[in-house]
Amino acid sequence: MSVSLWVFLAVGLVVFFWAVGAYNRLVRLKNAIANAFGQIDVQLKRRYELIPNLVEVARRYLAHEAQTLEAVIAARNQARTAEQTAAVSPLSASALGSLTGAEQLLGGALGKLFAVVENYPELKADQNMRELSEELTSTENRVGFARQAYNDHVLEFNDAAAQFPALIIARLFGFQPQSMLASTTSEAERETLRIAM
Repeated sequence: MSVSLWVFLAVGLVVFFWAVGAYNRLVRLKNAIANAFGQIDVQLKRRYELIPNLVEVARRYLAHEAQTLEAVIAARNQARTAEQTAAVSPLSASALGSLTGAEQLLGGALGKLFAVVENYPELKADQNMRELSEELTSTENRVGFARQAYNDHVLEFNDAAAQFPALIIARLFGFQPQSMLASTTSEAERETLRIAM
């Protein structure tokens, strides 16, 4: 065998192993995104379990505010449906968009509920309401941290898939850029959710 054939084979092997490594890295990063969404999913499910309990405690005091309570439950149900859809395909931009929209609607409904609760000192003083509010606040914080971790993984994946020469492998095998989770789209939504204590 000639020297040029050996050089050609060596270069071919280096390119092959580089391509395998780049592909495996993109797969690992994509799986990390799915895992990060799983962490969000766990926290959202916890939040969705707390909301009916919170509404039931409030219902005892807010009988004439049934419309507000029903809006919270309807928004919770819509968000839960969107979450279940997104959990099936956590890398789907449309599923994540629907989840973001439903979560914003739920946040608005909860904000209205807590604004109403502010007008009822006996409800604010209720032990169950305080405990549920604290648990919901804690869960909201965990959701925020999980979203940040998800977005960090998406950024890492998108950076890896967009950099040359890994870009070649990403395009060749159909690795598409992933969407980040946006928790807010307007200034009004950026306001902190106030939970009555």
